[in-house]
This record gives sequence, structure tokens and C-alpha cells, in this order.
Amino acid sequence: MRRTSFALFAAGVATFALLYSTQAVLPELSAAFGVTPAQSAWSLSLATVGLGVALLVTGPLSEKVGRTPLIHLSLMLSALVGLGCAVAPGWHVLLGLRLLQGVTLAGLPAVATAYLREELPAGVQARAAGLYIGGTALGGMAGRLVTGTVAGAFGWRWALAAVALLGLLCAVFVLVTLPPSGNFTRRRSAAMTWRAFTDPALISLYAVGACAMGAFVAVYNAIGFRLTAAPFDLGPAAAGAVFLVYPAGTLSSTLAGRLADRFGRRAVLPFGCALMLLGLLLTLPDRLPVLIAGLAVLTAGFFCVHGLASGWVPVRAHAGDVPAAQAASLYLFAYYAGSSIFSSISGTAWSAAGWPGVVMLAAVFVAVSGVLAGALRRVPILVPAGG
Repeated sequence: MRRTSFALFAAGVATFALLYSTQAVLPELSAAFGVTPAQSAWSLSLATVGLGVALLVTGPLSEKVGRTPLIHLSLMLSALVGLGCAVAPGWHVLLGLRLLQGVTLAGLPAVATAYLREELPAGVQARAAGLYIGGTALGGMAGRLVTGTVAGAFGWRWALAAVALLGLLCAVFVLVTLPPSGNFTRRRSAAMTWRAFTDPALISLYAVGACAMGAFVAVYNAIGFRLTAAPFDLGPAAAGAVFLVYPAGTLSSTLAGRLADRFGRRAVLPFGCALMLLGLLLTLPDRLPVLIAGLAVLTAGFFCVHGLASGWVPVRAHAGDVPAAQAASLYLFAYYAGSSIFSSISGTAWSAAGWPGVVMLAAVFVAVSGVLAGALRRVPILVPAGG
């Protein structure tokens, strides 16, 4: 369990540092290429579009070729494409590379939770999934913090190069550390695809992930513009430092996994939605300490929700005789569809109504997640055949 957890933690760090590497430098990209804030957000949206579409292929593919080969290939290729992003000669080339990077990143998230369900005892699966999601939280922080800091000193190109090197180091660590699959069995999944679309709990979990991610990305896409404008007027490095709140997500996802192993995911998931809403409200005052506290609470709530929902999907799928990686891929497709769609909308909300407009947009998404989380408490529990 220790080797598996550490390896997937590092893999999560690499994947999400690379995925969100442009988010902290959106104002710099907007200025460098002469695009609007909403257009600059496409450097993130296209990466999540590529990732979401590729997940529909990599999840079912892993049922035939195995989990660990896809993980290793995904990490290595994504880091190399990241280096290409750093030397992109123009805006459209950068967008094309970010789309490609999203495709190459799909191998890890498509199979990570399915790998954990197969390789670890049931009593520690939620805890291990929480630690993996904690790695994604740390990766999101590292990517944004590294790019914000390096961009302030050397420019956005060196910032993207630094994140790509971080991804390459993590890929090597995972290659050496991650145990090969011991309980994986190849299966034909096409005949069972429809079940992943018809189970009410799985459908609700897909929607929870999409809406929670939409709210989260809407806030973090716009926060750089808010912090670099009046009344805060922070520089890129200082604005990027706001991502230091991400360890709150690492702690909350790990703690939520422990609580879920003890009390059940149904009991803990609504609490994460409530934390997100509280965090959003705390970001409204124009006081930097309160704003940072609000972002920390929002981040803790989001990673609680995402950690529980993403870990719940393969467990529910297994109980309903649905291929776990296929269901996990559909969850993540919805999750990144929410990111792609709502990240662009957040730029429009910022331009039209400022920060209150962004908060209102995100609050609607969180409210939908909360309603669905409450409804999941009433969905019947499935018991796997034979146990």
C-alpha cells in the first residue's frame, strides 16, 4: 500500500501540475499574445477538452492492455509535450500543444482509481484514493505556484519549462516505484457499456464531479485577474502565491477518505459541498486575508467532494458489474467537460459582473452538487455478486 500510494501521489502531482500549468499565467498570456481574458482561458480549456475526450478511449483501452503501461506512457509523453509548450512560437501553436497535452495526460486519471480498487484491500481504498487526490491537489498548487513565481522573474516560457521538468522527475519516480498490476484481468467491456450510463448513482456522481469542478475552475481562472487589479494590485508572483492554499485540499481529501472508510461516503459527501459554498462567500469581501481564507475553505471542500466521488465511482461500478475503468473514465469525462465549459464562462462572468458575478456562477454549480449529494443518500446500495 505504501509504495502504491506514494507512486500515485507523485503521479497525481505531475499530471495536475502539467494540466493547470497555464492557469497562474493567464494574465501574462493575455498580454503576450494580445488576447482577452476569456480567450486566454482556452489554454486551460483545450487541455481539459483533450483530456476529457481521450478518457473515453483510454479507460476502455486499459481493460485490454492493463493499467500500469498507460500510466507510465501518459506521464512521460505529457512532460515532453510540456517542454514543447514552453517554446511555442505563437498563440495557436500553444493552443494546439495544450490540446495534445490534454490527450497525453489521460492515461493516469483514466485508470488510477480502478488500479487502487484492484490492488488494495477494500478497507483502505477510500483512504488511498484520498491520498491520490491529495497528490493532484499538491500538483495543482505546484504547477500554479511554480509558474507564477518563475513567470514573475523570467517570463511565462521559463515557467512552463519548469513545470515540464517537474513532471519529468515525477514520471521517473513513478516508473521506479509503482508496483505492476497483480490483480488486473483483461475483459471485454463493450457489451456492458450501457450500464455505466443507466445506474442512477453513477449518473449523479458524474454530475457532482462536473458541477464541483466547474465551480472550482471558475473561481481559480478569475482569481488572477482579481488579485492583479485594484484594490489588491499584486504582481504575478504574489498573485501566484495564493495557490499555497492547495495543501488544504491535500489534507481534506486524505481526511475525507479516512472518514468515508469509517462512516461511508454518503455521509461525508454533502459536507464537502457545504464547505465549498462557505468558501465562496468568504471570497466576497475586498480583504486579502479573508479572501485567502475563503479560497482555502473552498479548496478543502472541493477536494473532499472530488476525492469521495471519484473513489466511489469504481466501487459502485464494480458492484453493478460495470468495468471500473470505463465508469471512472465517464466520471472524469464529465468532470473535465465541466472544467472546459465553465472555465470559459467564468471569463465572461468576470468581464460582465466582476468578482460577484464569478461567485454567483460558482455558487449555482455548488448548489447543484449539494442537491445531488443529498439525493445519493437515498440511492440503494449495491452488493457485488459473491460478496
